[in-house]
Amino acid sequence: MANTREIQSRIKSINDTLKITNAMYMISSSKLKKAKREYENTHPYFITLQDSIKKALKLVPDVEHRYFYNENDIAGEPEKRKGVIVITADKGLAGAYNQNVIKLAQEIISHESWKNDKLFVVGQVGRHYFQKKEKEIYVDEMFQYTAQDPSLNRARKIAETMVDLFDKKELDEVYIVYTKMKSAIATEPKVKRLLPLRKHAFTDTSDHIDLGTNLDNITLLPSADVVFDNVIPDFIAGYIYGALIESYCSEQNARMMAMQGATDSAKEMLKELSVMYNRARQAAITQEITEVISGAKAQSNKE
Repeated sequence: MANTREIQSRIKSINDTLKITNAMYMISSSKLKKAKREYENTHPYFITLQDSIKKALKLVPDVEHRYFYNENDIAGEPEKRKGVIVITADKGLAGAYNQNVIKLAQEIISHESWKNDKLFVVGQVGRHYFQKKEKEIYVDEMFQYTAQDPSLNRARKIAETMVDLFDKKELDEVYIVYTKMKSAIATEPKVKRLLPLRKHAFTDTSDHIDLGTNLDNITLLPSADVVFDNVIPDFIAGYIYGALIESYCSEQNARMMAMQGATDSAKEMLKELSVMYNRARQAAITQEITEVISGAKAQSNKE
């Protein structure tokens, strides 16, 4: 059994760790609430953009535009050049959050057709991982975006980069890998194709559309192509912003759960160490009493 000094040292060390995990839990909780509040403030705008695309497609369902998927093309052709945005965190201590996203991204980039495709990573953890482990994969080193404090301005810049590469024919498809919050405690990594879009994704549902609107009285000026040229990049930016926010919220939620687990484990260790300390202290006291009695007896026998 360890002596009381060693046990006291371990108790002090665990108490110091306990303070850190509690502080990190509170910080993550505050960041989570702030991110959710910012997303809720901007979400209605992008819902309106989505509704605008739905209404425009109802007016011109047969329109052919570069941002929409051509049903005559064969999906997943080997020669298609893909761009994949992967959203990870800037640091660890968030359970399996980073590992789950990286694993899903690897399932995409491990395909045999991955030759001229490009990887765009948000977050230091993912960037360092892919630059070190996937050296044969092109990772854009100029894409230096942090995962902390996601903003609409950052989402617009990322969207502009992706749309520009798509317009220049340097990319045929654009995907984003992020973590979606299914509920307050459940999250899952998800892959979403940003470009080109599928028309039926907008026309198969009537969510958020005012069915009382008379579409016959709506005219797309100066043309449907110009409308889509302006609306779709903003819609892409909105989706990226939502993905950044959801990933950030998922990261903070994962960190809260990890810190809560660490805190609970620390408390259990403190209970066990407290029992060990009391036993060691009791044993030391008993030994001291025994030594005193033995000394007194020895002195008495001498007399």
